[in-house]
Amino acid sequence: MSFDYDLLVIGAGSGGVRASRIAAGLGARVAIAEERQLGGTCVNVGCVPKKMYVYASEYSEHFRGSTGFGWEAGDVPAFDWRVLRDNKSEEILRLNGVYARILESAGVELLQGFARFVDAHTVEIDGKSYTAERILIATGGWPRVPDIEGGDLVLTSNEVFDLDTLPRRVMVQGGGYIAVEFAGIFNGLGCETELVYRGPLILRGFDGEVRQFIREQMAAKGVTMSMNLDIESIQKRTDGALDVRLSDGSVRTVDAVFSAIGREPKVSGLGLERAGVELDARGYIKVDDGFQTSTTNIFALGDVIGRVQLTPVALAEGMALARHWYDNQPLRMDYESIPTAVFSQPSLAAVGLTEEAARDTCGEVDVYVSEFTPMKHTLSGLAERCLMKLIVRREDQQVLGLHMAGELAAEIVQGFAVAIKAGATKADFDATIGIHPTAAEEFVTMRSPRA
Repeated sequence: MSFDYDLLVIGAGSGGVRASRIAAGLGARVAIAEERQLGGTCVNVGCVPKKMYVYASEYSEHFRGSTGFGWEAGDVPAFDWRVLRDNKSEEILRLNGVYARILESAGVELLQGFARFVDAHTVEIDGKSYTAERILIATGGWPRVPDIEGGDLVLTSNEVFDLDTLPRRVMVQGGGYIAVEFAGIFNGLGCETELVYRGPLILRGFDGEVRQFIREQMAAKGVTMSMNLDIESIQKRTDGALDVRLSDGSVRTVDAVFSAIGREPKVSGLGLERAGVELDARGYIKVDDGFQTSTTNIFALGDVIGRVQLTPVALAEGMALARHWYDNQPLRMDYESIPTAVFSQPSLAAVGLTEEAARDTCGEVDVYVSEFTPMKHTLSGLAERCLMKLIVRREDQQVLGLHMAGELAAEIVQGFAVAIKAGATKADFDATIGIHPTAAEEFVTMRSPRA
């Protein structure tokens, strides 16, 4: 059978673009279908604009802290939300153009529109059919909206970057990294901010001690941290404010509710049933170790398969698949010791096992912990502290986990992630001379495990 393309990718996010351009570079005839902006969630309504807004929100503390270093800052300068929003939008447009040029230079044909399956080898876009030998689904995820009265009134990460005005009072719903990051953003930009989470402690999945530290630091910075609470209903008042009823019966009046209660796979309307593609019990596309779905010529990767939902992971998956298909490379994906970060305030980064996971799976472990005031804040007068933690298997002294909460955590942990991935031992850390004076040197100067 003759096909229009060797590979047709649905979704021009990080994983889809990487797979398509690598495949095209290896000689395949490739098309990619996208209904929205190029770059996917990360570029348009995720990592990139979020990090810009984190930077913006940190300036309020920078201004306050500068007085201890001799600057006469006076009042914190006025913040103009529109300037941030519009400058962000210009940068996103530039990045959209970069992605378009990447695809064009690689020889990938861009099919603009929503792709629906007709059968296992055919998709339809705006009434026109396209066939491919292989089809790769890389549609990513979508914010989940709370199923409550007034749930349609919440903001999600899809809308929050482009608000007309910055709300004065904000309630953040959720305890994951998106909720925690935006609570810090709103607080830093001067909003009265409350984070409401149905569980006892934020950032499930991270090291317990670090989670508690972040919660305390956020509270110290002015975020009201309300645990074991959830939103039951939202009603809009005549003046535009929102009355939010919580699970304990109390009511808060705010100007906006930002909901970050999770994301779900973006599969609605794809017509997967017409191609015989099955979903798992959670609603994600079911794939095997080779990313093959229940239909032999259809594959899926990234957030839509629900494994490790991180942009760099989708990139690695896309590259591995393309090289396997068109360059006969072994298909290897290693999900162990993937470094990750939360751009909270202070930020958090980690690689390897938490203390809890290490004790459960690796027997006896030694735990090294250091908590201190960074040098910067000995003069700034700000209360922010830093926490660093190493988890070491006692038997062979291999470092199993490394965790940090503090300024530049992600930048510091990225370098140490190489050592963890390479199997470094505590002796390797001890033999490494630190860079002084830095916070990072603390990881190579920890001498005594916690009793």
